Amino acid sequence: MEVAETIESVRDFVKAARIEGKRVGLVPTMGALHIGHTSLIEAAVEQCSFVVVSIFVNPAQFGPGEDFENYPRPVEADLEICRKCGADAVFMPKPEVMYAGENLTWVTVEKLTESLCGRNRPVHFRGVTTVCTKLFNIIGPDAAYFGQKDAQQSIVIKRMAADLNMPLEIVVCPTVREPDGLAVSSRNKYLTDKQRQEATCLYRSLQKCRQMIDAGTRDAQEIIREMRGILSRPSSAKVDYVSIVDAETLKDVDEIAGEVLAAVAVKIGDARLIDNIIIDLSRQ
Repeated sequence: MEVAETIESVRDFVKAARIEGKRVGLVPTMGALHIGHTSLIEAAVEQCSFVVVSIFVNPAQFGPGEDFENYPRPVEADLEICRKCGADAVFMPKPEVMYAGENLTWVTVEKLTESLCGRNRPVHFRGVTTVCTKLFNIIGPDAAYFGQKDAQQSIVIKRMAADLNMPLEIVVCPTVREPDGLAVSSRNKYLTDKQRQEATCLYRSLQKCRQMIDAGTRDAQEIIREMRGILSRPSSAKVDYVSIVDAETLKDVDEIAGEVLAAVAVKIGDARLIDNIIIDLSRQ
């Protein structure tokens, strides 16, 4: 497995793979890799013959007071995980490599970034779309792999790639969960044992949503009230949002119909956790 810290070196590795006719896959990450990331790498390895994992804690997607400085960076452990999963190269640039001087050019996706996480994290998605555009331009993958846990991010990136005619496929892989339903996340490391138990309220609220819809409830606000009640029970939980939105436009819905995304964000202790499920009534 090759490790590249410069744009030139990772491009050389990809160029050599292209000469051999290989299909290139990219798994963009911020490191602190866990089984959710390994599922993305394994999917890329299965579908592509040359896989690059990028590890870059992107300062542009963190707002003031967020956890950029404290974000975990277990470099050696991450490299070993990439090696075991079969990655061919790891791109680990420093911030000054990705942002040489003052960055004056930004990529923004309108409307889709205004709801859910975008309401309280105004600079977040501009940072995500810009760094992903840079990674796509640097590496030139045939496919890039993202997780369903970050549903809004995946939808935004898919729309960006389509709108800008980017020549790659965006592959969204299922959320990986712990046995008790908690979505795997790098930020779970911030939780105490008690908070870890309380964090299961996110998935329980989403299960309640699914149960109510399956039972015939179509009033989105009625479902949201029940979900919010579950999320508010733990003493350490501070609810950021509980939303049911159209799965394509991310606009709030009043009545459940077609394909909807139920999404929650809750701060438990020092960790801001997100989770979601997609429910498609057109397939029922």
